[in-house]
This record gives sequence, C-alpha cells and structure tokens, in this order.
Amino acid sequence: MATGIVVVFDFDKTIIDLDSDNWVLDELGFTDLFNQLLPTMPWNSLMDKMMGELHANGKTIQDIEEVLKRVPIHPRIVPAIKSAHALGCDLRIVSDANLFFIETILNHLGIRGCFSEINTNPGYVDENGRLRILPYHDFHSASHGCDRCPPNMCKGMVIERIQASISKEGKKRFIYLGDGIGDFCPSLKLKEGDYMMPRKNFPVWDLICKNRMLLRAEIHEWNDGEDLERLLLQLIHSIFAAEESLSQLLSTDCKFQTIPMSVHQALPQALSVPQ
Repeated sequence: MATGIVVVFDFDKTIIDLDSDNWVLDELGFTDLFNQLLPTMPWNSLMDKMMGELHANGKTIQDIEEVLKRVPIHPRIVPAIKSAHALGCDLRIVSDANLFFIETILNHLGIRGCFSEINTNPGYVDENGRLRILPYHDFHSASHGCDRCPPNMCKGMVIERIQASISKEGKKRFIYLGDGIGDFCPSLKLKEGDYMMPRKNFPVWDLICKNRMLLRAEIHEWNDGEDLERLLLQLIHSIFAAEESLSQLLSTDCKFQTIPMSVHQALPQALSVPQ
C-alpha cells in the first residue's frame, strides 16, 4: 500500500470543473449583484455577504444544496480519487472555496470519506438558516504575511503545516494538483522528490512556466479528468514500485549504494515547461 504518499487536491476547477462560488450565484440568479459588489471588497468577504443576500431573498439552504448537487464534474475524477484512496494514499483538500460547498458536493458524490482533511474557508448554517462563510485566516486581526496569496488564505502556509504535522511519520512524497493562482505558492513549498500536477493552460501553469527554476518538485501537467486520473495513478504506482525495488535491493545486499537504472526508468518522465 502507498502509505508514504500524500495527495493534495485543490477543489474548484480541479475536482469539479468550475468555480463553486460562481456556480451557486449563477444558478440562483445573483451574478449581476456579485459583479457589482466585487470591486468593493475581498472575494471571501463578498461571498459571505452574497449568502446573506440569498437568504434575504428567500433562497434556502436546500436551494443551495440542490444547486451544488448539479455541479459539473468529469466522469473520471471520482474513480481517480477512489483508486488513490484504495491504494493507501493520504488524500487532502486545500481550497479557497468553503467547507459547506465542498462537503455538500463530496457527500453527494460519495467520496467525503476518501479525504483525511479539508483545509478551506469555514462555512456553516447559523441559527437563522443563513449560510455564513468566514476566512481561513482571520485577516481582520492579523495578516498571514504572504504577498502571493489572497488575504483570507495562503495555501503555502497550509502545505507547510501539513508537512510539519507528518514529519515524524517518516519520509512522505507529496503530489499536489491545482489550477489557480493560489496554487502557485504551495507549489513552491514542495520538495525534491515531490510532484506538482498543474492544470495546463490555467493560471498556475502560466506562473510555473514563467518561474520554473523556483520549483523543486517534478512537474506533470494535465488537461482534463481523464488526464488527471492517468497521470495521478501512474505516479502513485511508479513511486510505490520504486520504493519496493529500493527496499528489496537494500534487504538483499546493504552494500549497494546506488539504485538500478530500472528503478529510475519506472517513474514517468517529467514534462518540460517552457522557460
């Protein structure tokens, strides 16, 4: 079992095929108001305000849930997640969406139990039946200090916390999948031997192309859910096979200090990124 592998997923445009915030507001008819208010406050704060507008206009939590259950998702995403979980990987989510949206969708898809942790903006239903959305980092009291990320969440800090929390469990290999600008900061926290899977022709891919030398992780791009499934499972199996080969080699003769070329060749070739 690939227990030494941690797979971290972004959510919007990675697990699902669009932005969950926009999807809810578009489906419930509040896009114009959102666009009018967007220049006046941070996105996360505006989403909390918009949930208040939905409530004031008679939209219920059930209305929001029904919209979320219709969210588009590529047919190979759920099988990919289930396969990675079955192989023993530790699956986690790091997302700038919110907990209510994410858990509603994952529960509907039957894959909430595949994830050991969801790091995102808190979202809960208050005593009046109104959805509240809070920032992951309380930037009103103190800044997280990262100028690459939005004020409410630095995903790089989340990755560093995860790395620190599992450091005593032995060596772990990280695979990070994402698409947006906010996924660039955590990609810089990945180490040699880790893997970054950016969605090609999305903002994080563009940033990586322009700053390739800043990353230590191998880069493996993907286009859609079919690509994601193929590459993710290929990486997991290759890492596991390489670790097994190394273990067998060392147990057979600990005098060997090098790994046979066949072990290296088992790993999929990192894709080149334009400088």
